[in-house]
Amino acid sequence: MAASIQSLFAEISGLEDPIEELQTLKTALLSIPVTTLKDTIGGQRLDVLFSLLNTNEREQIDLCVDILSRVLLALSPLHLVQNYRPELESGLTHPDDNVKILALTQIGRIMEHPEAVTEILNNHNILKEVIRCIKVEKIAVAKLSVRCLTKLNSSKAALDALFGGDLLNELKDVMATNDVIRYRIYELVVDVSSVSPVSLGYCANSGFISQLLAELTGEDILVRATAIEMITSLAQSQHGRQYLAQQGIMDKISNMIKGSDSDPFSSFYLPGLVKFFGKLAMMDSPQQVCETYPVFQTKVFEMALDPDPVMTGVALDTLGVLGSSVEGKQVLHKTGDAFKAVLKRMSQLASLGATELRVRCIEAISLLITLQPEQQTEDLLGITESWFRQLSDHPLDMFRNISTQPFPELHCGAMRTFIAIAPQPWGQRLMKGTPGFMEFVVDRSTGPTKEAKDAKFELVGALVSSSTAAAILGGQHFLQLKTYLREGPYHVTAVATVETEGGD
Repeated sequence: MAASIQSLFAEISGLEDPIEELQTLKTALLSIPVTTLKDTIGGQRLDVLFSLLNTNEREQIDLCVDILSRVLLALSPLHLVQNYRPELESGLTHPDDNVKILALTQIGRIMEHPEAVTEILNNHNILKEVIRCIKVEKIAVAKLSVRCLTKLNSSKAALDALFGGDLLNELKDVMATNDVIRYRIYELVVDVSSVSPVSLGYCANSGFISQLLAELTGEDILVRATAIEMITSLAQSQHGRQYLAQQGIMDKISNMIKGSDSDPFSSFYLPGLVKFFGKLAMMDSPQQVCETYPVFQTKVFEMALDPDPVMTGVALDTLGVLGSSVEGKQVLHKTGDAFKAVLKRMSQLASLGATELRVRCIEAISLLITLQPEQQTEDLLGITESWFRQLSDHPLDMFRNISTQPFPELHCGAMRTFIAIAPQPWGQRLMKGTPGFMEFVVDRSTGPTKEAKDAKFELVGALVSSSTAAAILGGQHFLQLKTYLREGPYHVTAVATVETEGGD
């Protein structure tokens, strides 16, 4: 096989129309595992394949890209940069975007290699071309170039190169292209900043982060909305949140929420502001966030009651995030009647809202009422039970009715609600006390899809694994559940059939 591949390389180099031979070479290479491909191609130079990219024939370019993608993957990053750096640099300026993607993919591998990346850092031309690829119209090329540059955070030398001198100027020049490209640069800066406090320091000293933070209060509403998304990404890391707090960004966003009532265009950016604090609460402390920025919690409740489905949806997602933790449940419980009004609205949405809102609402309810066995104190069990009962006079029937509707996402959502209450003693008592419910649980005819069967099996598993279920549900029900669990999620009961001969 090695000899035939080498002969194909030799044959291709002398042809004016090598399409057929390229197809044969591609097929041969695909039949060899990448792990053994290096030995197969031996010391074969790939110049001929790179040279064949210099054409307007699309089929030829695509074949060469497919072949090179396979072959270069078998070569070490150090070998690549030492032998094919000019070819990779040319690929970055090739008019065909697939060739750019090929080059960027290999450069990304080089940047991950501690020795190979040094060769790149000593040659700023290739890095400049990677930066220029950020402004390529094709989003796949731009994202890949951002991903490549993000990898330059592994050492001081790499950060010095990216945020110093000519490369910093190149970043600023590319950034000035238009709003879309500016935000691609912000994406790069946020990604690099998230790695460590050191990389954040480089990004802050470059001036990019202060420029991003200034966009938060700019006059362009759409730009403002995009800025809050970027800042939320920056807040994912502990050092990022600390930096934002030092810059007064949390207070600024809180004030923007306060002022949103008097801004007719606030609907464009308000959801992003609320999501920011929702993420903050999830990563730090729901109580601390809600007590320090009370306007956040107040606004979430207002949005949950808002007729605008966009506002309602964001509020539902945020309530689910807040209520997924014990601390969040306690914070919401302390609001008393205010949250009861929200629960009433959630009940209406779960039963009668548009399908997408119903799914998000049911997911939020499931998170709110979930309580792991180790979290089951008397007070917390009282909270989750009271919330569930406030949804309806007959909440189990309400969700069982939802589960029978012809929408898989609603069915599985309702099942997740049952799974949430299954480990809790009050949930088990409610299931046993609701006529027909335990029969529904072990009925395999409900929910014919794989997802529905998996959800039902998870519900049965949650009940069987509970230490209180056997005593509460009773021996007969518990035995049926254990049988269901033993038979698995996709068990089908065999039905005997008897043929009879009929006469005229």
